[in-house]
Amino acid sequence: MRTIVKGKNIDVPEPVREYAERKMRRLERLLDEDTDAVVEISTEQHHNTADSQIAEATLTVDGQILRSHASGPTFQASLDIVIDRIERQAVDAREKPRAKVRPEQARARAAAGEEPESLAESAGPGPRIVKTKRFAIEPMFEEDALQRMEELGHHFFIFVNAESEKVCVLYKRSSGDFGLIEPVIGGEYTPRRNGHRAD
Repeated sequence: MRTIVKGKNIDVPEPVREYAERKMRRLERLLDEDTDAVVEISTEQHHNTADSQIAEATLTVDGQILRSHASGPTFQASLDIVIDRIERQAVDAREKPRAKVRPEQARARAAAGEEPESLAESAGPGPRIVKTKRFAIEPMFEEDALQRMEELGHHFFIFVNAESEKVCVLYKRSSGDFGLIEPVIGGEYTPRRNGHRAD
């Protein structure tokens, strides 16, 4: 396996390069000698410092392209996460190889009234979670959350409601107004009147 470590708009520090190459050697038992594994690191300045160092890994296993992405306070921390994830994907790809069915074969099977052997044959791989973002949530009132969302220019905003102490989602509707998603877990729904909770 050949491992390529590169930076996105940054020069890769030599200790980080060596760390990535050493960690990627764990995957050699799963990959062919001709496989290229690419590790790309980058920094996002606008992020919280706890998630500003980004690592992404891409490799090919049995014709499948696998990708994983992680962020952390250091490149080494991000690499630990991303390589663990890509290793799990590689193991899954080895243990559950996808059956390759050409479009004309699928049509012939359908015409003959045959069912596909598996959903993977007809549907292919489904979408995956490729990025996890963690951030601090502070209690605030709805008006403050609305102001913060407009300041950030986002279409939705997650916050802890200072009144209900529940995690809520504020979102912008197509009409230009705003909506509020307020989860109710194992309790009765309390309707609101004129924007206030009915007691």
